[in-house]
Amino acid sequence: MAVATFGAGCFWGVEYFFNEIDGVESTVCGYMGGNDKAITYEEVKQGNTGHAEVVQVTFDPELVSYETLLAVFWQNHNPTTLNQQGGDIGSQYRSCVFFHDQSQKQQAEAAKLALIKSGKWGIRQIVTEIVPVLTFHQAEEYHQQYLAKNNLPSCHISY
Repeated sequence: MAVATFGAGCFWGVEYFFNEIDGVESTVCGYMGGNDKAITYEEVKQGNTGHAEVVQVTFDPELVSYETLLAVFWQNHNPTTLNQQGGDIGSQYRSCVFFHDQSQKQQAEAAKLALIKSGKWGIRQIVTEIVPVLTFHQAEEYHQQYLAKNNLPSCHISY
């Protein structure tokens, strides 16, 4: 198994999209990118901890490639809105790829460059951060599989 970590707005919607992919073994909502102290959702949602809401994806690279996961990431959020996805505003909703190794870094950078060259977003700048993985703080249990547990449609904006 391999692990990938993505931030693309509210983690409920991000988790939903990745759970739909064959070869994804599990997803966990959490926080990454801020200080290393123990944190809570209440602290993160205030936007002062430096953390992003992220989803850590455990996947079988024999069944699904990291490149495919990147494609799902790029397709299901707006990478041109700084610290915002839809109505969710704040640095905790930023677009980010946390790479776990140099291969993931290279693939993420190549995918970002390909997206820029595609012209899909016109003159708008892609603001997605591609940064090394940091300490992962698992979100509270009620956030895990939130949409499925509550029989809700995706809360996320699909592009």
